[in-house]
Amino acid sequence: MSAAPAAFLDPALLAKISDLALLARTVVDGFMHGQHRSMRKGSSLDFAEHRSYQPGDDLRRIDWRVYGRTDRFYIKEYDADTNASVLFAVDTSGSMNYGSGAVTKFAYARMLTASLAWLSKTQGDRVGLATFTQELVDVIPPSVRHLQRMLHTLAATKAGGPSQLITSLEKVGLLSQRAGILVLVSDCYEQPDAVGRAVDALRMHGHDVIVFHVVDPSERDLPGDDDTTFEDAETGALLPLKPAALRDKYKALVTAHHEALQSRFTAAGADYVRLDTSEPLDRALHSYLDARLSRSRVR
Repeated sequence: MSAAPAAFLDPALLAKISDLALLARTVVDGFMHGQHRSMRKGSSLDFAEHRSYQPGDDLRRIDWRVYGRTDRFYIKEYDADTNASVLFAVDTSGSMNYGSGAVTKFAYARMLTASLAWLSKTQGDRVGLATFTQELVDVIPPSVRHLQRMLHTLAATKAGGPSQLITSLEKVGLLSQRAGILVLVSDCYEQPDAVGRAVDALRMHGHDVIVFHVVDPSERDLPGDDDTTFEDAETGALLPLKPAALRDKYKALVTAHHEALQSRFTAAGADYVRLDTSEPLDRALHSYLDARLSRSRVR
């Protein structure tokens, strides 16, 4: 089958769509056009076990007979149940506001998150959202009914303020005792070892972690030759520099940072995908789908 038209995946074109639900559906429909994989969803009829009810669970799966005996809510689990809880943790700090082209990092992150959530929902997954700066800002627990609430919250969210990625990840890990998939969308301005330890803790609690590292091209390449004053997007600090004199050293440091992040996330057992904000969304969707299907096979 033919590939999806570029308009379905080009972030510069997608940014012109103001309705986030329409954008997400457009991206996923375009992406799925021509895909050969079948997406399993639903449950088998082979009962496996009960587990405690968690906020956001489908109330239709409560075992009322057990409730009558114990006065506690329990959910029925099935052997071939491939549905998962997917929590999207989205960095909304000031550095995400940066964009040298048509799309800022936050605009890209929002489009990406909306599209991944829509894709998850097509598989019957429970989806939720946690946005953060130096604290958690909005928290929507994973549920089969929370996609529209997620999209509305994302559409209304503005990026700004300082970031505390490590602290925020620690708090995200405490939101639910139930293991699931955590999708981190951030520009990852943090020491690789520190953020790696935070991911280690999430993995120890049974969470599968997928990291989408969003990068603006100019952050990677430091373009320009004239003297320029750079402003820290989170602190407002000003720094006069001449890019041409520092470019080689700067690019080496950025490359080393990216490689260290990839190495540390991989060591923690997380999937890591670095994305340029000018890059179409298909690679991100492919990466997410591969990780999601891999998880289903080993459950």
